[in-house]
Amino acid sequence: MSGSAMARDGRIALKHGAGGRAMRDLIRQVFLTDADSVPFEGIGPAAMDDGAALKLGDRWLVITTDSYVIQPPFFPGGDIGRLAIAGTVNDLAMMGATEPLGLTCAVVLEEGFPRRDLERIQESMRAACRQAAASVVTGDTKVMGRGELDGIVINTAGVALVRQVVTDRGLKPGDRIVVTGTIGDHGLAVMACRHDLGLDTQLLSDVAPLNSLVRAALECAPGAVTAMKDPTRGGLASALHEMADKSGVSIVIDQAAIPIRQEVRAASELLGIDPLHAANEGKAVLGVRPAAAEAVAVALRRHPLGADAAVIGTCLAERPGIVILDTGFGRRLLNEPEGEPLPRIC
Repeated sequence: MSGSAMARDGRIALKHGAGGRAMRDLIRQVFLTDADSVPFEGIGPAAMDDGAALKLGDRWLVITTDSYVIQPPFFPGGDIGRLAIAGTVNDLAMMGATEPLGLTCAVVLEEGFPRRDLERIQESMRAACRQAAASVVTGDTKVMGRGELDGIVINTAGVALVRQVVTDRGLKPGDRIVVTGTIGDHGLAVMACRHDLGLDTQLLSDVAPLNSLVRAALECAPGAVTAMKDPTRGGLASALHEMADKSGVSIVIDQAAIPIRQEVRAASELLGIDPLHAANEGKAVLGVRPAAAEAVAVALRRHPLGADAAVIGTCLAERPGIVILDTGFGRRLLNEPEGEPLPRIC
């Protein structure tokens, strides 16, 4: 049975929350049936972007929200608290809003959750806020009975004002695709930790707030960044497919140009997971006008979080919605996963 059929006629599966085609089908079939019933000026849920944008005078109010259910809540390179702050800051940044006005935080705890773990998570959230120059301005706490929840769930939301919104559907033929760093770090680090794989090398999540990095890209070439998306659940492959489909272009990716850490590549080969399908929590995918692509990549590399930034592909007019991987020996279609290969990744 297809993912669409399961969402419509059966029961929800883990893949319906994993960021690929199955999740987008579920959202369209259940949550977007009346998305345009109340018209407004701006970008709303039907766009299925990283957030919404409402016209407010001569500026845009960008709003985003997300929930975090990662297992385990502590992993190499981060934890659920850092993930929640960075994820919301990054969703704002992907729409060009790099200076958050404020964040909200709601925490749902299972009875018996260790207080010392909660305090550790809270301190991690504070540190991520300091890094992003953001503040949690309001929140909520709930506790559920033992066995009614798997430890902890965090929901965060964020708002920001910006003069120009960047969407994930602005790619044009000729635009270049730029990634801000190495791919697959978060997904492979969490998988190795969750399953105690005992690998010889230490894999670390890339989880980080990207707003200052994105600001550097936007400021170095005003108007040159045409689209942005963070390749979280479903990885780089899912992000590229969504951007290509919404923009009405195809994308050709140079496999050799994609930055992947050697330890991630080795772990992915061992586990049989394509690193292009693995989640990232500290990377962004940018569409950039061809004349400015190298300048944007240079600006990214000057930032501590963008040292491995690379130009990896080109947008074409032919075969819109298709993503093609050029291996150096030939070309093949890059498939989009139905969902993240590792559930509960963020």
